[in-house]
Amino acid sequence: MTQSALPYRIGVDIGGTFTDFALFDDRSRNILTHKVLTTPADPAQAVIEGVAALAQMAGIAVSEVAMVVHGTTLITNAVIERKGTPTAMIVTRGFRDVLDIGLESRYDLFDLRIRFPSPVVPRHLRFEVDERVKWDGTVLSALAFDGLAERLLAAIEREHIAAVAVCLLHSYANPTHEHAIADWLATRFPALKVSLSSVVFPFMREYQRWMSACINAYVQPVVDVYLDRLDRGLAGLGFRGSFLVMSSSGSTLTPELARRFPVRLLESGPAAGALMAARHARDLGMPQILSFDMGGTTAKGCMIRDNVPLKRYELEVARVHEFKRGSGLPVKIPVIDMIEIGAGGGSLAQRDERGVIGVGPHSAGADPGPACYGRGGRKPTLTDANLLLGYLDSASFLGGRMQLDRAAALDAITREIALPLGVTSHQAAWGIHEVINEDVAKAFRVHASERGVDYRRCSMVVFGGSGPVHGSRIARKLRIPRLVCPAGAGVMSAFGLLASPLGFEQVQSLRVDLASLTAQRFADIVSSLLEGVKANVRQAGVTEADCRVQLKVDMRYVGQGYEVEVALPGTDGDHALAAMPGAFAREYAAVFGTSFAEWPVEVVAWKVEVTGPVPGEGTAYRLRHSNAGGPALRGHRAAYFPEAGGSIDCPVYARNALAVNDRVNGPALVEEAESTCVLVPGDRAHIDPHRNLVIEIETP
Repeated sequence: MTQSALPYRIGVDIGGTFTDFALFDDRSRNILTHKVLTTPADPAQAVIEGVAALAQMAGIAVSEVAMVVHGTTLITNAVIERKGTPTAMIVTRGFRDVLDIGLESRYDLFDLRIRFPSPVVPRHLRFEVDERVKWDGTVLSALAFDGLAERLLAAIEREHIAAVAVCLLHSYANPTHEHAIADWLATRFPALKVSLSSVVFPFMREYQRWMSACINAYVQPVVDVYLDRLDRGLAGLGFRGSFLVMSSSGSTLTPELARRFPVRLLESGPAAGALMAARHARDLGMPQILSFDMGGTTAKGCMIRDNVPLKRYELEVARVHEFKRGSGLPVKIPVIDMIEIGAGGGSLAQRDERGVIGVGPHSAGADPGPACYGRGGRKPTLTDANLLLGYLDSASFLGGRMQLDRAAALDAITREIALPLGVTSHQAAWGIHEVINEDVAKAFRVHASERGVDYRRCSMVVFGGSGPVHGSRIARKLRIPRLVCPAGAGVMSAFGLLASPLGFEQVQSLRVDLASLTAQRFADIVSSLLEGVKANVRQAGVTEADCRVQLKVDMRYVGQGYEVEVALPGTDGDHALAAMPGAFAREYAAVFGTSFAEWPVEVVAWKVEVTGPVPGEGTAYRLRHSNAGGPALRGHRAAYFPEAGGSIDCPVYARNALAVNDRVNGPALVEEAESTCVLVPGDRAHIDPHRNLVIEIETP
């Protein structure tokens, strides 16, 4: 059997607590799922062991797998925890302190002890060179290497430098000097990993561009080691297929591109879940939805408009304050627009400085994990609270493959929360559960107000190991009328990896007055940018006939400092030029409420995205369960619902035994191997033709 004819594909999503797996059979359309604890010391270990176990469960050889698609939080964690490699920076003389100066703005005007995250390259490792390029790309001063070799060599020997970021002023307009430095480094220091700001993200604002290049360099050696470990491990299992890595923009990259641009993997795993939520939105005819993913460490929200996740070109990482924009390191990459909250099953609960319950953002992770995991953890977590409340079952967690210690959860919550606050253990557990609900709802309200979204007109697609436990309560707080819990919700991000196309996106800053832009000039700019992007996709084996091209431009009125994004109808110059004035006026008015037909307009950046075909598009999938069948109602257990007066005898349903059109009313618990959906009193749920659990929420 040829590689292209191999029937199986595997998606792997590494989270902070669990690593999720989904094996898809292209012939039968069946999906087999698996979930194991993440191995924080060596995340590749859980991937390799999980792939071997999944293949064994399916009764196949790993050599029959055509593709493994992987999403990871490795890069984000490396930046947050400062576990990258010692990195140097070569910068235009006089601009060494740009990384410290930043944007000269305070994210909190009234905080007298305001703090900012430290750049990943300390000041003493930033080396200045004489050179100067003007904003229009003309060379003002030639490049000179005077003494750079000696200074850099001393730093390499003293600090064990493994990577260098080359960041020169206006290199987006003329990258000649940056490429000359790269050639010089390759000759004298061939072992160094080199990231050029003009290649990583050729954007005109130097602070964001340089920070992106520095982070790319900082994590590049880490990613190299990690991907090498995965390559060897999978090959040792007999895998000979294609290995792809999820990017933050919702497309997959080859390992070669992932090694060149590791900064594009900062939101690798969460992007896959948002894509899968968008696919469910299309299938269900719900164009406007809120995607809510809550796992063991974090919760993520993404707005889906017209069946497409919102996208942006900047994110912040390593924020000092979780909800305060401007308190992190800005990175310029294409990324699906998500809000991330430090709230998940492993979130640690404690009494804060006010003497009330606080939960997160710190997590117990996979090691030692929540107290109930029996792996040495003694601090209470959200999972411990949900177990004590009866929402989780100690005997059926992960389909019965992992037993939970209820006594340990009770001891942790009683000792750390209940006794100091003078409340019962169940009241303390409910407080932990409700604090997380309100924290997530509060973050989503901010996200909605910043984007002009009314959640009352949306539905929510909920997934992740912890999402279905909390979805109904959070939907009530946001007044969302309908909740959709897909089959296999606990591992849905792994599903999304299997539905993500190969692709690449590039942004090029280039200022052009709209009045002087001709069809030929338009064609020259777009064709040059398009060729570079297509070359990256062709390396992955995608033919040009299978590629889809999307062109966008950033436009503004001349003299303004910021711009709006405008999607163009195609790459034909005459057609696009005719459409640009009207499209810009509409987008500008949508943001600011008005537009000005008489004011001159300019294009400041050009964006080209090329994607291949979407795997499995238009096809349904079926979950393969070993325990399918039998009565849907599997029994009752005590579960805590304050509106019902406390703990009640609650019906428990097996998700895989519910048939299309079956109905379940809350209070009830609907269990599957990877998650439990909690229906609170007033909820009315049914199984739709796609086997989603659709819940009508009783909103005030």
